[in-house]
Amino acid sequence: MEKLADYGIKPLAGAKKPSGGKWNVMEKLFLGLTLDQYIGQVVRNKFNWLLAAIMAVGIPFIIYRFLFGLGAVTHASNDYPWGLFLGFGLFCMVPLSASGFMLGTACEIFGRHDFEPIERLALLNGLLGYFFAVIYLLVDLGQPWRLAYPMVYAWGPAAVLFLVGWHVAVYLSVQVAEVSTSFFEWIGWPRGKEFIRKGTIGLTVSGIILSTLHQGALGALFTYAPGKVHPLWYSAEFQWILFFTSSIFGGLCMVIAVSTIVIKTMAWRCDDRFKETLDDLTIKLAKGASMALITYLVIKIIAVAHDNEWVYLATGWGAWYLFEILSGVIAPMILLAYGIHHRLVWLVRIGAFMAVVFGIVLNRLNTALIAFNWKLYQEVPHVAEAIIAVTIFVIYIATYRFILNRLPILYAWKAQPDAVPAAVAVSASPEREQGTPARA
Repeated sequence: MEKLADYGIKPLAGAKKPSGGKWNVMEKLFLGLTLDQYIGQVVRNKFNWLLAAIMAVGIPFIIYRFLFGLGAVTHASNDYPWGLFLGFGLFCMVPLSASGFMLGTACEIFGRHDFEPIERLALLNGLLGYFFAVIYLLVDLGQPWRLAYPMVYAWGPAAVLFLVGWHVAVYLSVQVAEVSTSFFEWIGWPRGKEFIRKGTIGLTVSGIILSTLHQGALGALFTYAPGKVHPLWYSAEFQWILFFTSSIFGGLCMVIAVSTIVIKTMAWRCDDRFKETLDDLTIKLAKGASMALITYLVIKIIAVAHDNEWVYLATGWGAWYLFEILSGVIAPMILLAYGIHHRLVWLVRIGAFMAVVFGIVLNRLNTALIAFNWKLYQEVPHVAEAIIAVTIFVIYIATYRFILNRLPILYAWKAQPDAVPAAVAVSASPEREQGTPARA
């Protein structure tokens, strides 16, 4: 689309064409390009080839898993019940998706309308993160088609996992409703959008309640296995609040990370409002993330002191724990603080990426996999398990790109087309007919 813009052809961003007619659904799916032009730009994009290659290898493994069972692709056992599907797919994706309820709360409850340019991006990040966490969970279940039984027919209200399951299911429905306003704009159904907007406050409050509860409940899951998780990553009294507070900076930093990738790779799809406010909003998000990091660090220290686990810091596990704290909490906190004070957006973004990778992903993998059963042996994930985990994440990325390219997430949907000078339109049309390269 960047090259098409040189010829006066703008990306589809409204209900009507420059000529005044309405776009149909197929034209919207093809971003206003002809079928040949669209296929041509998809083929020319090298990143699409990378995604396709990974899917071509991984999807047969997913099919193989459902044909021959979970044991065919994992080393799961009673000793190591949580592999990559839950260790990464559930425990990492859920805290990184906390951006939805936080930005929704800021905009709809506290009236911080200055965050509106990135509110929809945060909501979409939350929706897709939770949706694919459920996908990972379904792949991990022995018989996913029997999910309705523990959810509906055989309730276990005393089980934390039952609580988490219902919270995630209900909150996922709330997020679908929140993001649907963009979809209703895109398909041209204003009544649907108005119906959702009337219930925005209720949806936001529901999101706050559900998300805060299950973020902590994920940590409470580990109280089922006292003694299995290394003491430096386990504290019965503080486990739930550590998971909750880490999700706050994880969700905010994830928005910073995603918006950075978007502005670098999809600038053609971002409108002027998004571009002009992003740097300022990044600084504001970093302020909230830095305060959450400080809170998380203090609680981590209190947890170690409360359980009197200082002796473990002098061991090999202690060195690994300190690496996680230094690289995932202290270093990002310093980078964010310095970047905020001097308004160095690039430094803030580096700190946010570090908080996501080391503060959330590494912490959750340590808790659920690496430091789990630390007294027994280290389980190396099955090759097929790693391939499937990567493949599902690639499908997540492809879905993310597909939606951002089309729905009004990064731009405002226009009821009327922009005026296009006749001279520009005439000069652009021959190039369009010849299939000028586009990138989407």
